[in-house]
Amino acid sequence: MQPANTPSSNDVAAVERMVFGKNRLLWIGVTAVMVPLAVLLGLQYRWLIELQRHSTIARQAALENYLGAIANDVSYFFTSTADRVLTLPPNAYDEATIQEAARFFKSRNLDGVRRAFVVTYQPIPKLFFYDEGARSMVEPAEPSPDSQAVWVATSPWSTLHKTLGEIVSTDFAVNGHDPDRRIILIPVTDDNHFLIAIAGLIVDQAYFVNNVLPMSIRKSLPKFEDPEALWVCVHDSRGRCVYPAQPCAPIEPDRVERSLDFVFPDWTLSLQGTLAVPEQWARANFVINVTLSTALAVVLLGGIAFTVRTAMREMKLSAMKNEFVSNVSHELRTPLASIRVFGELMRHGRVREPSKVAQYGLHIETESRRLSQLINNILDFSHIESGQKIYSFQTADLEQVVRKTLDAYEVRIRDQGFDLEYIGPGRLLPEMQMDTGAMDRAIANLVDNAIKYSKDDGKITVRLQYNAREVLLSVADEGIGIPADEHDRVFERFHRVSTGLVHDVKGTGLGLSLVQHIVNAHGGTVSLESELGEGSTFTIRLPIGWRPKQTGRGQHGSGLDR
Repeated sequence: MQPANTPSSNDVAAVERMVFGKNRLLWIGVTAVMVPLAVLLGLQYRWLIELQRHSTIARQAALENYLGAIANDVSYFFTSTADRVLTLPPNAYDEATIQEAARFFKSRNLDGVRRAFVVTYQPIPKLFFYDEGARSMVEPAEPSPDSQAVWVATSPWSTLHKTLGEIVSTDFAVNGHDPDRRIILIPVTDDNHFLIAIAGLIVDQAYFVNNVLPMSIRKSLPKFEDPEALWVCVHDSRGRCVYPAQPCAPIEPDRVERSLDFVFPDWTLSLQGTLAVPEQWARANFVINVTLSTALAVVLLGGIAFTVRTAMREMKLSAMKNEFVSNVSHELRTPLASIRVFGELMRHGRVREPSKVAQYGLHIETESRRLSQLINNILDFSHIESGQKIYSFQTADLEQVVRKTLDAYEVRIRDQGFDLEYIGPGRLLPEMQMDTGAMDRAIANLVDNAIKYSKDDGKITVRLQYNAREVLLSVADEGIGIPADEHDRVFERFHRVSTGLVHDVKGTGLGLSLVQHIVNAHGGTVSLESELGEGSTFTIRLPIGWRPKQTGRGQHGSGLDR
């Protein structure tokens, strides 16, 4: 047996041609969308590659500017400090008036200055350090590292003084001969450009590392940079990390670095961290952009695939519904034609024998029941589709419903040469809650299904039995059977089992889906056992003692499961 919703081979071919024709137009539309999308993604990828290259250059320039801003800020600090501290009054360069220099230093902010000094050449070269404790200029009593560093730093000017050489430039000069005592000094000349004194200061290196560097770095650090992913390291001329306090990683070749410009030109500023390599930073941005573009493309493709899938399902459903209308027309014509023929024979008086009249009347009644069954199926499907199907449950005897349904099919079964066997439970069934009209239609659909897809002289067996938990009603035939891969789909609305063993069999495609819905609404299940060429058995299982859910009117509503 094959379900009542199985089409003929010609019908299947017609549906396939219709769906394929529409699908071809759909795929043309999809291609028209996908080709520009693929071109756009390809162009975007090339643009991202070019953007990565330019981003590397721009990032390199930005990081170099960042280090340059730090170096400039450090240079400004020392030049402004030297200008503030070393611009002494004219009378402070003579040995006799040297204390004027002490009063000047006292009035100045000496942050960043470890020691201020003046070397006078009038009348003879002498070195005076400013003593902050005594607030006076003091000549060192004996040589010290500081005094030795000052004499070394001023030795070129001392030579010029001895040779009466002219001093061409009186700008600030830096001497770093002693890395621990870096000196800023300025030569002082008379109107004839002859050297008369040198004012200078020894840089406070600790103050520079602990105060000036952090301030310059914080001032120059862009606000958008992550301090945990990008930080500045400062190394001295010996490669030691002087800032920050914790040891820095060695300077790597692919990191951005530069030297300080003033006082500490042998010290190196370098950037460390994951954002310190321009190529790596640009590559990370490239990966992020590609990932976002890919994710967007996947979402877009998913939307297109979902749209295509929905459109294909709708087209297939539309084709099935068109075939459904055709099959319904055929199903309606068949019983109407029989009713018309028997009615015309009786109207024209061609049948006068009471037995014949009764026989024709019985045929008319049978076909009318068949027609009513078809219309009821369509109406039930319409109500189920709209979610308005309501079942009216009452206490009833299932065996009586089964017998009544089989009696209605007796003439049709006999005329078509089938052998119908009913096997009852042999004992009284427990009363059950059911909608008798709906259950009658479910049983009728299974019997009608068995008649359509059985052999001409086949046997149909209806068996009713029960156990402690459920009542089982099975309808078995010796028909053509159903392939195993179609068992789960035969209960779908409009589903057509495509097999070459079915020839010119029409059906609405609703019978088995309505059976499943009715049985589910009664708390039961319907199952199928079938093999090709061996017949099929549909079994309804209804739980004993089941009660429906009550609505406000004491009825049970249910919609078709999607």
